[in-house]
Amino acid sequence: MAFFAALLSLLLSLTPGLAPSQGAPAPGAPNVTVVLDNAAGADGRRALPTVSGARGSNRPIVVIDPGHGGPDPGATSPIDGIREKNVTLAIARAIRDELAASGRVRVALTRDDDSLIDLRERYEIARQLGAALFISIHADAAPHNDDAQGATIYTLSEVASDREAALLAARENAAGVIGGADLGADPGVNRILIDLAQRESMAQSADFARLLRREASPLVPFRQDYHRFASLIVLKAPDIPSILFEAGYLTNMKDVAYIESPEGRARIAAGMRRAIETHFARRMTRLTQR
Repeated sequence: MAFFAALLSLLLSLTPGLAPSQGAPAPGAPNVTVVLDNAAGADGRRALPTVSGARGSNRPIVVIDPGHGGPDPGATSPIDGIREKNVTLAIARAIRDELAASGRVRVALTRDDDSLIDLRERYEIARQLGAALFISIHADAAPHNDDAQGATIYTLSEVASDREAALLAARENAAGVIGGADLGADPGVNRILIDLAQRESMAQSADFARLLRREASPLVPFRQDYHRFASLIVLKAPDIPSILFEAGYLTNMKDVAYIESPEGRARIAAGMRRAIETHFARRMTRLTQR
């Protein structure tokens, strides 16, 4: 990956019209950012969210994205009627508060109310903040399988790893449309830049998925096949490691009781904090060893 980072830096330095985005780079990441054309909200129509937690601009920013919202309720639990958009917001707030209290990273939510945000705008918010990690929170549903239980982590793949992942991608992508990149005058260079940045972020995303499973498993019940791949729009920021975390199944009684309880949400938040802090500690160690 060091080769990709070096080549990416060289290509960016030779290509006009490419400017770094605002915000501090991730520890261990190349000090460059591929700039996409502005999404909705980048023109000032939506203010960037508040960043809380650690003081100082040198601490990495983690953006937590509560899925769905507003007129898009997501899945609805047949057990008690709770909507996914409310579950995701409650879990995201718990993770934010846990990270803010720890003080080792800075944290922001894409939404802190019942509003609808375009899928592409969600990761663009993270890019504008200079985020080093993006985590989208969801809750799963399996109407024809009451036994489906446990958390799942999705990372980006252009080809879904199985039919269930493909169906999830189709369901989530239907909520928004991703636009093309507009990086500069040379389409060939643009494709190389995006591909290199995407390879780097996909590798880091998969690493974080494994780390999250390891650190959070004492606190969070995971599916046996906990890591899956899907071509989800919210995971497509080319320069930010990103995961989609399905906290459990709204169609499973045990999962519903867990993710709806303050205790369950606190355990998810604690597991996330442990993984996030370990992730950045590792990257800082690698950076200092170079």
